[in-house]
Amino acid sequence: MEHILSMSFTTEKGAKSNININGVKPDITSAQINTLMSTIIQKNIFITTTGSLVGKAGANLTQRNVTKFEMV
Repeated sequence: MEHILSMSFTTEKGAKSNININGVKPDITSAQINTLMSTIIQKNIFITTTGSLVGKAGANLTQRNVTKFEMV
């Protein structure tokens, strides 16, 4: 089972920008996600075509069940 964290931010020009992280631990808390998003905004490490990330719009944790098949 794979867990994907999808974070949505607002930018300087009012647009939304998303960041997805694969392989997060399934028991991540909303407090940890909130801290991560605040750090991303404070450090200003991502700049989009509509400006820097300036606010938090939301976050989702998705579970994905992957079945791999061996090809011979």
